Amino acid sequence: MTAMTDTNVIERRSLHLELVERIRPLIVERQLEPGDKVPERDLCERFGVSRTPMREALKVLAAEGLVRLEPNRGAWVTVVTVEEVEEVFPILGALEALSGELACANITDAELSHVRRLHDQMMDSYRDRNLAEYFKTNQKIHRAILLAAKNHSLTNACQVLSARMQRARYAANLSEERWADAVKEHEQIIQSLEARDGKRLSQVLARHMKNKQDSVLKWLRKATAAQETTLV
Repeated sequence: MTAMTDTNVIERRSLHLELVERIRPLIVERQLEPGDKVPERDLCERFGVSRTPMREALKVLAAEGLVRLEPNRGAWVTVVTVEEVEEVFPILGALEALSGELACANITDAELSHVRRLHDQMMDSYRDRNLAEYFKTNQKIHRAILLAAKNHSLTNACQVLSARMQRARYAANLSEERWADAVKEHEQIIQSLEARDGKRLSQVLARHMKNKQDSVLKWLRKATAAQETTLV
C-alpha cells in the first residue's frame, strides 16, 4: 500500500496569530493608547484564551514595533516618534511605489475588479464621513495592490513597516483637508492601475506616501507640543 503524504494537509492558523489580528486594530485605532500598559489579563478574558498564546501574540506585535516588552513588567504600547516616522516613511514610500509598478505588470482582471470595488466602497465611506470604515478599506486597497505585484519579499517587507505606521496614519486622517487630498490621490491611483500605467502609478503612490508622511509629522509635532504645554 502506498504511504500517504502530507502534501494536502490543511494547517490550522495558530491561535496567537488570530490574537495578533484582534489586538492590532485596538492599537491602531487607539483603543489601547500609546504609552499604556497592555491589559493582558483583561484581553485573555475578552478573547477566551490563556496567557501562553497571548504572550506569543505580544511577541509578534513587539516585532512589528507596536508594543514594547519589559521583563517582569509586561507589554506596553509604543509611542510613535518623529524620528521613527522620518526613518520609516521614505522606505515605505519606495516599497509602495515599486509595488504599484509591479502590480500594473502582473495584476489580473479579477484582481483589478476587486480593487475597483474596494475603491468604490471607500468613496462611499468618505461621503458618509465614516473614517473607521474608510481607513479599513483604504488598507485593503493598498494590500490588494501589494499582493497584485506578486513579489513575496516585497509584500513581507512592506507589511512589517506599514504595521508600525498605521496608528499615526489613522490619526492623521482626522484632518479634513488631508482626507480630501488623500481621496483625490486615490482617484489617481485607481485610474493609473486600470490603465496599467506602472510608471504613473509608481509616481502617484510615492507622492501619496510623501504627503501622508508630511501630514503625520504635522500631527505628531502638534500633539507633542500640546503634551509638553500640558506638562509645564
